[in-house]
Amino acid sequence: MAQDDTAERGFYFNVETGAVEQGMQSSWTRRMGPYATREEAAQALATARRRTEDWDEQDREWNDS
Repeated sequence: MAQDDTAERGFYFNVETGAVEQGMQSSWTRRMGPYATREEAAQALATARRRTEDWDEQDREWNDS
């Protein structure tokens, strides 16, 4: 899928409604994505939380060294 195709046909998580949407249906201020699959989009908040926790841990390790 080309970059433009991904944006148009990819899946997004709408942070306001909690719904997964196909394509850019909502404002960019309300969506996370694009994701390749509906399942990945549904897990957007968990993925973001996990990444934030990883980055926070890396920051702690950096600051402790």
